[in-house]
Amino acid sequence: MQTNTLRVFTGNANPELAAKIARELGIELGAIQVSKFSDGEIGVKIEESARGQDIFIIQPTCAPVNDNLMELLIMIDAFRRASARRITVALPYYGYARQDKKVRPREPVTARLVANLITTAGASRVLCVDLHAGQIQGFFDLPVDHLYAGPIIAEYLRSEGLYNGNTVVVSPDVGGVARARALAEHLNTPIAIIAKRRPAPNKVEIMEIIGDVEGKTCVMIDDMIDTAGTIVQGAEALMERGAAAVHACCTHAVLSGRAVERIQCSPLETLVVTDTVPLPENKRIPKIKVLSVAPLIADAIRRIHEDSSVSELFINYGHH
Repeated sequence: MQTNTLRVFTGNANPELAAKIARELGIELGAIQVSKFSDGEIGVKIEESARGQDIFIIQPTCAPVNDNLMELLIMIDAFRRASARRITVALPYYGYARQDKKVRPREPVTARLVANLITTAGASRVLCVDLHAGQIQGFFDLPVDHLYAGPIIAEYLRSEGLYNGNTVVVSPDVGGVARARALAEHLNTPIAIIAKRRPAPNKVEIMEIIGDVEGKTCVMIDDMIDTAGTIVQGAEALMERGAAAVHACCTHAVLSGRAVERIQCSPLETLVVTDTVPLPENKRIPKIKVLSVAPLIADAIRRIHEDSSVSELFINYGHH
């Protein structure tokens, strides 16, 4: 691979992941300073020439989401003004993705606004991992490569023996059925769905489970786990319906508020996540297993740099 024009840079969102990606590519991380002035404004200083370079910026817009998003926009602008040949933004995690449509009157569509900001700042293309809603790809007037972490999770589950003829993949809500089906096809298992309904506003949700879970090892899959309320409630409902064991997996371990405490006290045996979002030491409980998406993103960067096909990376995996 010709790497003499390939440069990878990172802000402060997930430098560990960026360092792993650079290692996978066999290059050094680019020299850049992303700091704050005393009034809280963000300063960016690129410390090497970017002229004519193929620039990749690794920056998930995770918490603190507004700081990380602003860092990203200022970095894009700096590279554009430094005459970079192409600027690809790698967003392992897309913040504001849940605000992708108007549910009630007078609401913003913030996921679209973020796409506009990235485009206006001067990005040439975007690389995402497991977007919360696939249609966000259409919010950009740029090429978007959408990667799936599902195969990485599926391979790990196989290696751990959660692929034993007695496993069922469970979607924690009706919206995640396509994701669950893709994993189930990979593991060659049936699926079950947890359907929730509210008998009245603010009343406890009644869970109905569609599919056979009695005596089964259940693997719940979601794209992200934030407060962990849904996944823990789901695990409890599965155990009440006679499941033998419940595991969970997700791509984005947002784990805000009391999420880790909830998971620790829940019937979940393990939670498999990836490193799209950095997981601080105080959240790394024994139940949580972190897999890296660095090889996947590095492979996509290599393919984009060489102008070869990115879709080959997931040709056999759930087109949802």
